[in-house]
Amino acid sequence: MTEPSLLLLIPAYNEEARIEPVLREFGAYFRDHYPGQFQLVVVLNGCRDHTRDVVERVAKEFSAISLLDFPAPIGKGGALIEGLKLASQAEVIGYVDADGASPPQAFHALVKRLPEADCIIGSRWLPGTVLHQAQPWLRRFTSRCFHVVVEGLFWMHIQDTQCPCKVMRRAAAEKIHPTLQIADLAFDVNLLVSLKRAGFSILEVPTEWTDKVGSKVSSSLFRSSLTMFLSVVRVRLIYSPFYKWLSPLRPLEKWLYQKLRAPQPRRNPE
Repeated sequence: MTEPSLLLLIPAYNEEARIEPVLREFGAYFRDHYPGQFQLVVVLNGCRDHTRDVVERVAKEFSAISLLDFPAPIGKGGALIEGLKLASQAEVIGYVDADGASPPQAFHALVKRLPEADCIIGSRWLPGTVLHQAQPWLRRFTSRCFHVVVEGLFWMHIQDTQCPCKVMRRAAAEKIHPTLQIADLAFDVNLLVSLKRAGFSILEVPTEWTDKVGSKVSSSLFRSSLTMFLSVVRVRLIYSPFYKWLSPLRPLEKWLYQKLRAPQPRRNPE
């Protein structure tokens, strides 16, 4: 059976120090182990360093690698929303982080399980997960607190909404794209809620993971956590019958995101 065409998105913000070995590892792995068509697109999100130069240098060696460059900061979620506009170019679309926490074989393992569901997501909290280096205890604590909030608001019964190793069918990506609004790190919740509400199936499976030094979340953990809480509440309100009455609060919402130095949510037709 022919392997489906595959598009891998990697959002990147000031990753010149870490992204080159990751691109080389993914480029070489899928060149050697994936007989289907493979594309890797790095979505640059307001980079102020030499990330673009690094990506372009590696792309000269791997024809499957290319980039999208957004000079203004649009957030990790914003970068993925832009990248998902390319969904028509492949049968399967997925994403991982630029730090290499998810190795290429772990991402490929999710692709192999796509016949089982419309979206396959990696989990760091299920039995069978391989953690070469776990997150610091404070990150693990805040992760579990965030899980309680998300479960309380949406009842999706997903243990790890935030693991940045996910794949989905093109039909699912294209169907839900107009509903994706969250540009910060809570994008994953927006994605999964949209998939569930659109009737697509989601399968959570154990993955392989290595926590990497230099996480931008760890360096601003309180602000990132508060932003994510604000955003998941926003997602819940979007699906509330009262949402249309909340428009007078938009200036307050904008002010809060600005104070948190977080990317503003995208505005879609309501």
